[in-house]
Amino acid sequence: MVKRMHQMPFGPQDVGNGRYRFRLWAPSCRKVDLCLFQADSETLLPMHPVPGGWHQREAEASPEGLYAYRIDEELRVPDPASRFQPQDVHGPSQLVDITGWSWTDDRWTGRPWEETVLYELHVGTFSPEGTYAGVEQRLAHLVALGITAIELMPVSDFPGKRNWGYDGVLPFAPDASYGKPEDLKRLVQACHHRGIMVFMDVVYNHFGPEGNYLHAYCPEFFNKRHETPWGAAINFDADPTGTVREFFIQNALYWLEEYHLDGLRFDAVHAIADDSSPHILEEIAERVNSGPGLHRHIHLVLENDHNESRFLARKGTGQPEFYVAQWNDDIHHALHVLGTGEVGGYYKDYAKDPLGQLGRCLTEGFAYQNDPSPYRNGALRGEPSAHLPLSAFVSFIQNHDQVGNRAFGERISALAPQEVLRSLTAVMLLAPSPPLLFMGQEWGADQPFLFFCDFGDDLRHAVAEGRRREFARFPEFADPRVRERIPDPVETATFKASVLEWDALNREPHLSWFRFHQHLLALRRQEIIPRLTGMRAGLAKRRLYRHRLLCVQWTLGDGAVLHLMANLGPAPGEPVKRPAGRLIFGPEASADTLSPAPWTVQVFVEEAR
Repeated sequence: MVKRMHQMPFGPQDVGNGRYRFRLWAPSCRKVDLCLFQADSETLLPMHPVPGGWHQREAEASPEGLYAYRIDEELRVPDPASRFQPQDVHGPSQLVDITGWSWTDDRWTGRPWEETVLYELHVGTFSPEGTYAGVEQRLAHLVALGITAIELMPVSDFPGKRNWGYDGVLPFAPDASYGKPEDLKRLVQACHHRGIMVFMDVVYNHFGPEGNYLHAYCPEFFNKRHETPWGAAINFDADPTGTVREFFIQNALYWLEEYHLDGLRFDAVHAIADDSSPHILEEIAERVNSGPGLHRHIHLVLENDHNESRFLARKGTGQPEFYVAQWNDDIHHALHVLGTGEVGGYYKDYAKDPLGQLGRCLTEGFAYQNDPSPYRNGALRGEPSAHLPLSAFVSFIQNHDQVGNRAFGERISALAPQEVLRSLTAVMLLAPSPPLLFMGQEWGADQPFLFFCDFGDDLRHAVAEGRRREFARFPEFADPRVRERIPDPVETATFKASVLEWDALNREPHLSWFRFHQHLLALRRQEIIPRLTGMRAGLAKRRLYRHRLLCVQWTLGDGAVLHLMANLGPAPGEPVKRPAGRLIFGPEASADTLSPAPWTVQVFVEEAR
């Protein structure tokens, strides 16, 4: 058994003999007191200023005792580096006995990135229990499906009992509504014993609107020179001590080391403002890769609307210099337009040539590589990406954003015909890029995934009104009566409507959908994944034919060639020569010339010569 603990300058440190060292960075504060709670009593102990803007104090405390800080004899705040908040974001922090948990996955060193099949889930709605334990109880389902990695939506402590997780304010504390820290560790360990990697979504671009006390006592944490949708930006480039940068670097290392995670997904990094060098994203990656990444497989993934391929650069060895991959919104948008015909909002960028953009994504990564974006009034978007391996681009048809940011949270299974969705799914799961499924997608879940939260009274009304106002600019929501039908994010019923119904797996058409996904992932595991290592960039080819027929060929790492013929339209494709090789998916193709039927996908493997 192994004990794991991440040592860092933030948060309390056990110094032995029942004593802890408490530290708080608050350069502008005149006086800071340590508050220790026991039963109904509170003990106040003055903290001592130390160089660098810190306040420090050693004191005796019980291993799971509650504590907080009093600022200038007025405001009581939780520890910004709290490891657990049993009374939520406004309550005191709790000490955690880090060495009390013994790990049994000491032989686990992760999995190579090429083996990745991601499954994004929200802990609170994935199971009826809404807990880490609820996820653990359903790991056998994910193994049977063919999943090799789960990606948890953010679990850092957020206000209330329900939230997507992107309103977190205490990034080191797993939210108490899902269980205790040891419950999360137990889930990670259980995944590793089943060969499943665990990724976590982290948010380093902003804090949530409720429970963030840093604005009140530590203005140095923010830089007003950079404005974001959430106000002043987190101060990555104007803090002379580098403490803010170190706070987030340590957070990344903390999740990877103390919780033994296999990777992190960085939310909306295009909203991170940093004019310094190295960029905070580069420094985080360097610290991870030179730390825990030296000893086991650790994978860092970005979400970046700017399509900045420089963060995905490869070394001469082919290994990532910084980040292994990015969520590829471009391929989602192209697939969505092909499947649904929707061209409003950002889908406007894919209205003219969705098949051509899909082909570019399948062979070069991004569809937008410094190209003008109609949705952005012609502004250039993206950087060239054809020099990168296709493993640098995560493909998906659904994720929490693309479903949950719709007014009614509809999944694509409610928007596209079944035959259409089967074809899009086959393209995604049998192409070389690592795929991602969103929870319930594998059985065509009927439940929507709605936007929900649980803010206090000051924000409840504003959030509901803001949500409806957000959609008022869309023609279909011009009528106020239609906007009133948009579910209220703060109502418990909105959250409950998003909880997966697992009994659906026992009936049609959901069972058939599950078996379809299971079959495709078995083909991926058997025919494609073993050939991906060493796959070079720049060797993929594509050709578009009339009637929305797309043919792609990829030279894989072992020299074999993977061929895709996809008719993603309602008319038969024009006659084309049958690809060489063995058919692994799709209708039989023995003739020399093929005219693919509407919405037909065929995949061939041509062995290396």
